[in-house]
Amino acid sequence: MKPSRRTFIKGTLAGGLVVAFHVPAYGVNEPGQAPDDTRNKFAPNAFIRIDHSGQTTLVMPQVEMGQGVYTSIAMILAEELDADLSKVVLQHAPANEKLYVNPGLGLQATGNSNSIRAFWLPLRKAAAATRAVLIQAAAQAWRVDAGTVRTDSGIAIHEASGRRLPYSALLNRAQTLAPPTEPVLKDPREFKVIGRPLKRFDTPNKVNGEVVYGIDAMLPGMKFAMFSACPVFGGKVARVDDAAAKAIPGVRQIVVLDDLVAVIGDHTWAAKTGLDALTIHWNFGPHAQLSSEEIWQQLRSESRKDGVVAKSTGDIAQGLARGERHSAEYEMPFLAHATMEPLNCTAHMRPDSCELWIGTQIMARVTQTVAKLTGLPEAKVLVHNHFLGGGFGRRLEPDMALTAVRIAQHVDGPVKVTWSREEDVQHDIYRPCYRDVVAGSLVDGKLAALKYKVCGSSVLARWAPPAFQNGIDGDSVDAAVDMPYGVADFHVEYQRVEPPGIPTGFWRGVGPNNNVFAIESFVDECARKLGKDPVAFRRAMLDKNLRMRAALDLVVEKSDWAKPLPARVGRGISLSPGFASFLATVVEAEVDASGEVNVRRVTAAIDTGIAINPDTIEAQLQGGFIFGITAALYGEITIRQGRVQQSNFHDYRMLRINETPIIEVHIIKSGEAPGGIGEAGTTAIVPALRNAIYAATGIPLRRMPIDRGALASRKNA
Repeated sequence: MKPSRRTFIKGTLAGGLVVAFHVPAYGVNEPGQAPDDTRNKFAPNAFIRIDHSGQTTLVMPQVEMGQGVYTSIAMILAEELDADLSKVVLQHAPANEKLYVNPGLGLQATGNSNSIRAFWLPLRKAAAATRAVLIQAAAQAWRVDAGTVRTDSGIAIHEASGRRLPYSALLNRAQTLAPPTEPVLKDPREFKVIGRPLKRFDTPNKVNGEVVYGIDAMLPGMKFAMFSACPVFGGKVARVDDAAAKAIPGVRQIVVLDDLVAVIGDHTWAAKTGLDALTIHWNFGPHAQLSSEEIWQQLRSESRKDGVVAKSTGDIAQGLARGERHSAEYEMPFLAHATMEPLNCTAHMRPDSCELWIGTQIMARVTQTVAKLTGLPEAKVLVHNHFLGGGFGRRLEPDMALTAVRIAQHVDGPVKVTWSREEDVQHDIYRPCYRDVVAGSLVDGKLAALKYKVCGSSVLARWAPPAFQNGIDGDSVDAAVDMPYGVADFHVEYQRVEPPGIPTGFWRGVGPNNNVFAIESFVDECARKLGKDPVAFRRAMLDKNLRMRAALDLVVEKSDWAKPLPARVGRGISLSPGFASFLATVVEAEVDASGEVNVRRVTAAIDTGIAINPDTIEAQLQGGFIFGITAALYGEITIRQGRVQQSNFHDYRMLRINETPIIEVHIIKSGEAPGGIGEAGTTAIVPALRNAIYAATGIPLRRMPIDRGALASRKNA
């Protein structure tokens, strides 16, 4: 198996290699490596600061974009450090891949549902080593054996003598001691913080408006910019008529670049109205006639060719030659991200430096690419990261910063560049469209052979070239090569097909979005062909996957799977193995005579290993399900004459409150290492909904979003 998005190693930026992760010590003489002054704090490593008031600061290596990671990672730190959780505060880590590299990704980034997975052991080790030093300091102060000292809520305790010292009283002595390289970690049976359903730290300040997102950055003398890029990808500016725009009060400047035009104003409204008043003439370039039909024709044609083998066990040719054959093709469209916080970046260019205020999932890459653009040393590019009003993979791209800097190079002083919703939707970096060709043979009531080919663009080939090896994009085949069922003859291929002119990127699940949809839809069709219950058919193929089988059994019980339903109402199931979690999902949906779908109920059972914060796990799955239902019912980006046809929430709509189903989440208690959650729900819900529609109507939809016309026509016929 070639490296996937979860396993690829460093080399994406500097050509280096990360073979292990260590807890880095903080060097006070190394400039720009810590976000705060450590002179009056105990700073045993890059992540932990303890001051003399007893406050513990976690230098947070991951970004908060609504997933609750600030709370969960703080809980890990407090648990292993035995700190008082109420006295733990968080600070953004600076852009520094030496100290804050994500060990699961090989660079400083937040994504792939791996924040907890990546830092579970490193942060525990950092905290346990710090706790060991504090225990040793207390033992020296009391002249007792360190084995007789315990800790609790930021206090060192010697039971035999009844003596107690807060951590703050031990800092000076602890400064002189070397932390152990292999500290003893707590037994999970001793956990007091981990496993509690705690409310998130960031919620109160989000409710009262105190949280500062990138779009909230305000600086003295700041100007405001909005821009229009060529509506056709790859097009350029021909000429601009700007007289009407310059006449609008508050408009200060028009910046014309090769591919976009920006209006600089005293406030955002002046910039927006000035932009609306411009007359821009474009050279649309080679993609001016590109259409969705052309893209799909290319993809379907290429899907007939052999792909590169990603995994093969048994003898697929022999396996497909016996038993009853079933074949199908499945398709997933382009999707935009449409984050609630519009894309934005504030930039201040000076002759010898560049300063940015942004919400990004990739601080270090922003620093590096801006340095390359401007010719500045990386040390002269300072990035202030903020909370993200949604990421979903969109903010894994540095284009927000690069566009803002390109504009700021022509502006005196800081300028806040904001994308309109239309600019955002029509110039996104889209979830790839995919086509999957599937064939299987059915023997003795089971799927005995499965040949699976996924066709689509490679995000990794662009975003992390070293991870694209021998023609395989590991993310594109993720959740296919490790699908949950035991099939003796199993073969997976990948066919790279790049759509002309359309940029593609990560979108809350990416490859697993596509592969779980196709495989789970295919399994349902096989069960129906054999006249078997979809649950029983799946369970018979899970002999060696005990965690997934336990999730299946629990969701069947909790969803009332066997309970009769009215006409045109069905239940559908999916099993999703992605992100080191085992998720079983049941959807109950109704299809009316016009083809409209009402999602009535969602039930989920998940084994995600040790549940750091059950409240966050439930919320993440709820949000992921809603995100995925939105995509299944409405999500599609289409191209006509080289332009994205959708522009805002009226034609790229979201699921509304009154359309949101009852969602029940059941978490299986587990002692395994934590898995990922953020993308799991989005991946699992689409096939479960599709299979519910299949059960309700007998119509095997093979393309998303749902075809209401097809659902209505069968009823009327």
